Amino acid sequence: MRSIFFSSKPSSPSHSTMSSTTSSPSRSDISASIMAQNIEIAESIITKWEVEASSYCKVASLFSEDRREAKEFLKSVKHLHTAMQFFMSENLSSDKLVRPHKLMEIAMKRLQKEFYQILSTNRNYLDPESVTSQSSGASTARTSTSDFEDYTSEDEIQHIDGSSTSDVDSVSENAMADLKLIADCMISCGYGKECMKIYKLIRKSIVDESLYYLGVEKLTSSQIHKMDWEVIEIKIKSWLDAVKIAMKTLFLGERILSDHVFSASAGIRESSFAEIAKESALTLFAFPELVAKSKKSPEKIFRVLDLYESISDFWPEIESIFSFESTTTVRLQAVNSLVKLGENVRAMLSDFETAIQKDSSKSPVTGGGLHPLTRYVMNYVVFLSDYSGILSDIVADWPLSVHSPMPESYFSSPSFDDSPTSSISVRLAWLILILLCKLDAKAELYKDVSLSYLFLANNLNYVVLKVGTSNLRLLLGEDWLIKHNTKVRQYAANYERMGWSKVISSLPENSTADISPEAAKECFKRFNSAFQEAYRKQTSWVVPDPKLRDEIKVSLAKKLGPSYLAFYDKYQMMFRRDVAVDSLVRFAPDDLGNYLSDLFHGTGGSGGTSSSSHPSKSSERRQT
Repeated sequence: MRSIFFSSKPSSPSHSTMSSTTSSPSRSDISASIMAQNIEIAESIITKWEVEASSYCKVASLFSEDRREAKEFLKSVKHLHTAMQFFMSENLSSDKLVRPHKLMEIAMKRLQKEFYQILSTNRNYLDPESVTSQSSGASTARTSTSDFEDYTSEDEIQHIDGSSTSDVDSVSENAMADLKLIADCMISCGYGKECMKIYKLIRKSIVDESLYYLGVEKLTSSQIHKMDWEVIEIKIKSWLDAVKIAMKTLFLGERILSDHVFSASAGIRESSFAEIAKESALTLFAFPELVAKSKKSPEKIFRVLDLYESISDFWPEIESIFSFESTTTVRLQAVNSLVKLGENVRAMLSDFETAIQKDSSKSPVTGGGLHPLTRYVMNYVVFLSDYSGILSDIVADWPLSVHSPMPESYFSSPSFDDSPTSSISVRLAWLILILLCKLDAKAELYKDVSLSYLFLANNLNYVVLKVGTSNLRLLLGEDWLIKHNTKVRQYAANYERMGWSKVISSLPENSTADISPEAAKECFKRFNSAFQEAYRKQTSWVVPDPKLRDEIKVSLAKKLGPSYLAFYDKYQMMFRRDVAVDSLVRFAPDDLGNYLSDLFHGTGGSGGTSSSSHPSKSSERRQT
C-alpha cells in the first residue's frame, strides 16, 4: 500500500486493481442469491407439510385444508425445482444440492400421499360414469402441462369449468383437477413414475372389480368345451350386457381420466392406461373367440351373430379408446374374435343348407298341411334376415357354391343387383329355393295328385307370407313376392282342377239344355256320387291360412254353384212326385255352400255330419 500511495513517481492504478474495487456483483451471483432465497421460502411451506413431521400431518390433507396453501405448496415445489436445475447448470458444489434435494424428497412424499388420498377417498366419485360426464370439460379446461402455478383464485382450483354441476359432479370435477395438478407437478420434477405407480395401483383394481361384477371372467377353451350350450348362452347374454357398459362407460372413463390426469406426459398417459385396462380388455374380447371355437350347430348361429354384431358396433370405440401402440393387442384380439365368429357363422350356414338337403322324412303330412321342415326353415331364415347387415359383411367374400343353374326368377329383382345387402339376399333366396325343391319331392309322396297340389299351395303360401311380413320382403324384393304368390294360385288352381274335375264334368256342359228325364237322372246320380266322394275324401284335408282357405272355397263355389243351380232348377221339379226323390236329388244348391264350408279344417268328416241333415230339409222346401 505504501508503494502505491507514497511512491515518488506517480503511476496509474492497474486494471486488475480497478476491477476489484469498482465492479458490481455478477449476474450469476444474483441468480444464485435468488435461487437460495426461493429455497428458503420453499423450505418453510414444504417442511410444514412433511409427512413424518407430526401426527397431524400424517392424517391431514393439504388439498382438503386451505386451498390457497395447496396452491402455494405447488408453486414452492416448482421454484425449488428451478433452483435445483440452476445449481446443476452452474456446476456448483454438490453441497449446494443436498438441502434442496432433501426438500424435494419431502415434497414428493407429501404429493404422493395427497395423490393416493384423493384417488382412494374419491373412489366413488371417480367412477367411470362420473368421469365420462366430465369428459367435455376435462378435455378442454386444462391444456397446459405445468401451469399449476398460474391459478389465481380458489375457484380456479376447485372447478374445471364455470358450469353449474351437481354435488357429485362437483366432487368428481374437483378431484380430477387436483389429480392433474399433482401429476403435472410430479412429472415436471422427474417423479412421474412414482405418481403413475400409485395411480395404477388404485385404478386397475377398479377396472378389475367392475368387470368381475359385470360377469366377465377369464375362461379357457377347454372350459368352454365342457359347458352345456345353455350355460354358454347365459354367459353370452351376460357378455353382451357387459361389453356395452365396458365400452360406453368403464374403458372410456378410464381413458378420459388417464388422458386428463397425465396430460403432461404422453408416455405416462399411454403406459398408465395400458397397464390399467389392457389385461381386462383382452379378457373381455377373448370370450367371443372362445365361443366361436366351441361346438357348432345351426341353432347357435343367432347368439354368435349377436357377439359379432356387438363387436362390430363398438369397433369405432375400440379403435379410439385403445388407440395406443401399447394396446394394439386389444384391437387385434377384437379383430381376431370377429374373424373367428365370421368363420363360425359361415360354417353354420353351410351346415344348415346341408341339413335341408339331407332331410329324409318320408311320411306325408296329414291333410296336405304345413310340413315341419317348412316351418323350421322359414322361421330360421326370417331370423337370419334380421341380421342382414352383419351377414352381408360375413358372406361378402364367400361365394355361393351352386351345383345346378340358379333359376333366373329368383334373382331378377333389382334389389339383388343394387342393394348393399345383395350378397345375403342371394344366400337367403338360395336357402328358400332348396326348401322349395325339397317340398316338390315331398309332394310326390301323396298318392292323390290333387292333395299334392294342395300341399304345395299350403307350404308355398306359408313361405310367401313369411317373406311378406318380415325383413325378407326388403331383401328378396317385390318381384319375388309377386311371382311366388302367383305360383301359389297356380297350385291352388291345379288342386281344384284335379280334385273337383269329376264333380264338374258330371253336369252337362250346358246346364239349361233339354235332355231326357233318364239322362237327367243319370246326371243327378253322377253328381251325387262324385260330390260325395270328393267331399268325403277332402274333409280331412287342411288349408291353415284363412285367406287362402276362403279363396279356394269361393273359387269352388263359383265353379260348382251356377252350373248346378241352373241344372237343379230345370229338372228337380220333374222328380218331385218320385218316391225316391231324396236319394235322387240329394243336394240342394244352398247345401253345396254348407258342405264346402266344412272343407279344409281337417275335421275328418265330422263337420259333414251336421251339414248332411240340411240337404233333405232344403230339398223339401224347394219341392213344396
